[in-house]
Amino acid sequence: MTDEIRRGLPAPPALGAAALPSGTFEGQVVLVTGGGTGLGKAIAAEFARLGADLVIASRRAEQLKAAREELAAVPGAGRVTAAVCDIRDPERVAEVFDAAQAAFGLPDVLVNNAAANFPSPAEDLSPNAWRAVVDITLTGTWLMTREFGRRHLAAGTGGSIVNLGASYAWTGGPGFAHSAAAKAGVKSLVETLAVEWGPYGIQINGLVPGLFPHADMTEDIRGGLERAAPGARDSRQPALRVGAPRELGWAATFLASPYARFITGHTLVVDGANWQRRSVVSPEVVPVRTQLGRGPFTPSP
Repeated sequence: MTDEIRRGLPAPPALGAAALPSGTFEGQVVLVTGGGTGLGKAIAAEFARLGADLVIASRRAEQLKAAREELAAVPGAGRVTAAVCDIRDPERVAEVFDAAQAAFGLPDVLVNNAAANFPSPAEDLSPNAWRAVVDITLTGTWLMTREFGRRHLAAGTGGSIVNLGASYAWTGGPGFAHSAAAKAGVKSLVETLAVEWGPYGIQINGLVPGLFPHADMTEDIRGGLERAAPGARDSRQPALRVGAPRELGWAATFLASPYARFITGHTLVVDGANWQRRSVVSPEVVPVRTQLGRGPFTPSP
């Protein structure tokens, strides 16, 4: 019997291609949190390519400066500005919206990309570690969303929100109890606010990335990829490849575009079906502590 032929999903169009008509976001202001690095920057680049005026926010000024220059050079980009912001602080959140309005006008689109995460057995998580992730990922997303909603409600205008989520909001995330709980809250916000704010013209959707390697990946994710056998990174995906960051950007621009106005309260998973993968025979259970190379649990004194 001959070996089966496995091709996987086709590669995406080249970097620089646009998923929507040129100028789709001309005259619109898009605010992206965590827009100075990684997937946030990749998402911002696709809005820029379609003519948006961009406001990128992050806690690190040096990253924002470099990202602002890079995004301003994207063909088709509108104006680009940057704002340092800790999204856990409601006063700083208000200041970012004030700065955006002063520069370009009230943001028409908000992309809540900023989050925090690191792997840990649940029993090892300190109260501070739990708060650090939940405060950025859930509370920060809520504060940004609330400010966006209140300003549009006061102005009598509509808008679009895209919240970055995670598939373990549905499945649970062993080794990531703090992040899984926070992302489940983000998913619930999407579903709740779609109903509350839909009558006022505000749509809100979720966007879940799969594996999208990029230069700003955290050390734990990069280390896991490097430990995999050659070729194993792709062979472990049903698509037989990983995602290109621009593919996530295309999905975000669609959800916020005029072509998706009747889509709200939905969370779109862009991961090549990886989160739905199941084995015919279940693999051996390996405890999280073992997977992370931790020894037996010892309570702190």
